[in-house]
Order: sequence, then C-alpha cells, then structure tokens
Amino acid sequence: MLPFSQPFLSLFLSLFLISQTLSDHAFPTNGTCRQTCGTIPVKYPFGTGFGCGHPDFARYIKCNANTLQLSTATGIYTISSIDYPSSTIIITDPLMSTCSSMQNSGSFSLDKASPFAISDENIFTLLGCSTTSPLFDPDEDLCDTGSGSRVCRGLYSCKGVSGIGLPQNGPINTCCVYDSLAIVGSGYALDLPKFQCSSYTSIYEFGDEGDPTKWSFGISLQYNDSYYTNTCRDCEESEGVCGFAGLDQSFACICPNGINSTVNCFGRGN
Repeated sequence: MLPFSQPFLSLFLSLFLISQTLSDHAFPTNGTCRQTCGTIPVKYPFGTGFGCGHPDFARYIKCNANTLQLSTATGIYTISSIDYPSSTIIITDPLMSTCSSMQNSGSFSLDKASPFAISDENIFTLLGCSTTSPLFDPDEDLCDTGSGSRVCRGLYSCKGVSGIGLPQNGPINTCCVYDSLAIVGSGYALDLPKFQCSSYTSIYEFGDEGDPTKWSFGISLQYNDSYYTNTCRDCEESEGVCGFAGLDQSFACICPNGINSTVNCFGRGN
C-alpha cells in the first residue's frame, strides 16, 4: 500500500511543479545582467538577457555574442546605437540597401504591442519597383514626388544600384519615397511583395543632402521612456542592475555580490 493517500500525493505533486516553475523564473544569476553589450552601454529599460531590464523590452531585446539585437516578426536586427537622452535607437537590417550595397530585401515590420515606434526622421524608400506597382496608382498618392524625387535620384546615382539590376543614373520611375506609413498604434509594416519592389532603404540623417555616400542608413526607433522609476534609480545608485523576477515579473535589483533585492544593493528590501 502506498504511504501517501491519493489527495496528499496530488497536493505534493502540485507543490513540486509549482516550485520547479518558480525556480525557472527566479532572480537572474549574478553576471547574467550586464551594463554593456559589446561597445553599447545597456541601461534600463533595456537588458542583456532574461530577467534584465523591463519585461516589456526583454521579449524584443537580447545580447547575443556581444551584439545587441531587436527581434520582430520579420527578423532580427542589430542595434547599432542607443541615445538615452532622446529615447532613440538605431537598428540595421542586413538585407536593407545602402548607397554602397544594394540587394533584394525582405519586408520590415514592427510589432504593434512593442514599446517602440518609427521615428519621424526616417525616410523609407522603395527601390526597383514594378511600374505597375500599386505604389504608383495616381489615386492613392503613396509616394512623395516632391523632395522625394531628389532622394531617388541620389540613390540611383550610387554604384550599388547595379546590385538590384538597375543602371547607375537610370530613370527613377521605379523608386518611391514611401509617404504613407501603414501604422496601427506603434505597429508598422512595409510589405515589399505587396508593392512589387526589389528592395528598400531607410535614411535617418542626411550628412550632405547632395552626396548619398554621406547619408546615414538605418532605422531610427523611439521607445517609451516612462518605465524608469525612482526604485530603479536607487538600485543603479547602489551598483545594481534593474531587472525582474518571478511569475509576476516584479522588479528585482540584480546586485554584483550575487544577492538580489526587491529594492537596492545596500541591504534594504528582500
């Protein structure tokens, strides 16, 4: 006969499973949360791994082989810089075209639920598009045909344009500076197959408007800066790293001595 009654055994197994689940979501171990990833300083709400930074960012951001990365539905993008005062990050798409190198690109999307939004500085340009693309429907007005024409001429003057099968300084009737962002909340989608285009690029800064080799290529994203709290500030002032733990993903201060706290590393809190 079993030494435990069936109800007691069921309770024991339930408690065991709960304890295992909690251990899987325990405080991050010392060294998991770092203050840099490669050469990029990593500050709250960003983090370098699970349990680091704010949970709303942790599902999108990770440090992989000393490279800080942003994941979306369309791919994994390298974060090349973070400007904390302006709450801006710059990401690079390895398949995105630049003046020096143009190639067939995939689409780009930004999840609606993410804490990021497309910055106004971005100039998205679609390249090598079919002349029958819906982009060029005169009733839709999707392309900027004013100042956008100068951007298209600049890009098509690049030697790299041969990478998408176009002649240098050729006609710009297959280029569109996309003037109608498909935005829902903070979500964004750039669907190249739908628009029948070979590639895309994004310019977030013109170093010299007339010289496309000096333009800054990448995607500038704004992030919500309202996550920073006095509790996190106190943690950082005690040489801790702000993170989260537990099934409820509550705040955790990750301390360098391996003892983590709900407040800071000066010995206050749990």
